[in-house]
Amino acid sequence: MANLVLILLLSAFPALSTDMYLPAIPTLCTLWGIPLAQANLSLVAFFICFSTFLLVHGPLSDRFGRRPILLWGISLYIIGSLCCAAAISITTLVLARMLQATGAAAAAAMSLALAKDLYEGNERKKLLAYIGVIVPLCPMVAPTIGAAMLNYFSWRGIFLSQAVLALAGLYSSFRLREPLTERGTGGVKAALSRYRRLIGNTSYLGYTISFSLLGLPFFAFIASSSDIYIRTFAMSEQAFGLYFAFNALALMLGSLLCSRLCVGIESRTILIYAIAGMLLSGGTMLLLGSATPMLFALPMFGYTFFLGLSRPISNHLILEQVDQDAGTASSLLTFFFFLCGSVGMEVISFDWPSKPHVIALLGLAGTVVPLLVVLLVRGKKENGRERTVTPATDSQTPTVSEK
Repeated sequence: MANLVLILLLSAFPALSTDMYLPAIPTLCTLWGIPLAQANLSLVAFFICFSTFLLVHGPLSDRFGRRPILLWGISLYIIGSLCCAAAISITTLVLARMLQATGAAAAAAMSLALAKDLYEGNERKKLLAYIGVIVPLCPMVAPTIGAAMLNYFSWRGIFLSQAVLALAGLYSSFRLREPLTERGTGGVKAALSRYRRLIGNTSYLGYTISFSLLGLPFFAFIASSSDIYIRTFAMSEQAFGLYFAFNALALMLGSLLCSRLCVGIESRTILIYAIAGMLLSGGTMLLLGSATPMLFALPMFGYTFFLGLSRPISNHLILEQVDQDAGTASSLLTFFFFLCGSVGMEVISFDWPSKPHVIALLGLAGTVVPLLVVLLVRGKKENGRERTVTPATDSQTPTVSEK
């Protein structure tokens, strides 16, 4: 149970680092007299730095173990959060966010690595689905908490609270028993060789890149949601928090449904229906999303619901493709997902006539390749390697247990 709680905490770091801060973006634009695109650099820089250091922490954890990387990363995250709270300009805030992102990358990479180390098979699928249920609670409550802090304290309190919350992860990491029994050797050259092996693993790389594209509209929504609801639809910061929580609820419900369906239904079948649902949601948003807040929120709810349904299964399929270097594989998987997220966040930050339409177009474009990959892999299921990806029978209901 202690390991499960730690994994959930680590998985929540990216959400805590972004969603609690979203209501403050319009405030910072006014306070410092900067446009939205410049304010969004604090989000974009976070994700670029976060994604880059994912590639560093993964190989380091395969070399030195999970626990030392966790202790280092979370400590750095706390320092970065305190620096964000002390920022006096957008430049200093962006630099502090990059420091914060470096630490958050360690937490995010180790969450999947620990899932690979401590769980397997259906147990891992159930764990990933539970993560998908619990982690969205953070974005559900985080914007509301951030909006309350803006009313009663200031935007600096948002980052101070992130530092306090990270202390729980630091304490749990101190108590963690190192799960990695066989460690890698060598330095930079050895780390690069691990990445070469992964890049040569075509099934791992194909799954990783294609499923990462599904995050394009999701992260575009994260970056633009406050602008769409508060500025375009003239809603209050508190109302924005409720609408954002509505979208986070979709992610949680999708993952909850996945935890039920992944036992008795073939994984690829779930993925096909989930991606088809994302296509339908994107098309609906393209037609209706700019009219009213609810007509934007409903198709976005649909897209996020089906994304939540697909993520535990797709992550499990990807991790099943590797037998070693789990830390490096987890880092590269998370790197591609957040790299696509950074692209989506930067694209949506420009002054588009209709940002809901842009999010819809990103959703339609991002679902085509994953759907083709799932359909093609489904056709190759009996060609040896792919048979190990999706179990032929899932008749027993697994429970999450630790190895």
